[in-house]
Amino acid sequence: MYLFDKPGKENTAQVAEIAVASAREKGIRQIVLASATGFAAEAFLPYAREFTVVSVGYCYYVSPEIPNGMSGETQARLRAGGMQLLFGTHVLSGAEHQLRTRFGGTYPVDIMAHTLTLFGPGVKVGIECTVAALDAGLIAPEPTIGIGGSGSGVDAAVVLTPDCSIRILNTKVHEILCKPSYYPAGTI
Repeated sequence: MYLFDKPGKENTAQVAEIAVASAREKGIRQIVLASATGFAAEAFLPYAREFTVVSVGYCYYVSPEIPNGMSGETQARLRAGGMQLLFGTHVLSGAEHQLRTRFGGTYPVDIMAHTLTLFGPGVKVGIECTVAALDAGLIAPEPTIGIGGSGSGVDAAVVLTPDCSIRILNTKVHEILCKPSYYPAGTI
């Protein structure tokens, strides 16, 4: 496992290198990454014809400025390069986020999300996005590299075999490829 000195978008290019090298070495055909604006997705665009690459962004209408966080021009460029895009509800928050914010308390999916975050936000997000891509039928239930970050860009990659969200506990994490070695206070 490679450890970055700190979290952040400056790790994005190196995450792409680590993920692609590992996918080639292990014979993995699928890479799923989180990318709200398209910044991280751009780093994986050169590989979108070699692998099935899925970029997972925000669900629609989270932001009033851009309906799903990614400009139409960026979406067109990524799709033209062979990347698949998914905009949907986050598997590990979704409706429970609204319940928590309106009524307070802790809910089971929140506990799962916060437990995964113990390994770092990017690890949790990489797993979450991969399950969402499987739910949408964009990838197969086979070894996949899931990539996430702790804010802007990406800084973590995991090898996992996802199962759909209704059987998320059957998802198997095989290896953490890279992640930050620490997170500043307030990051997690």
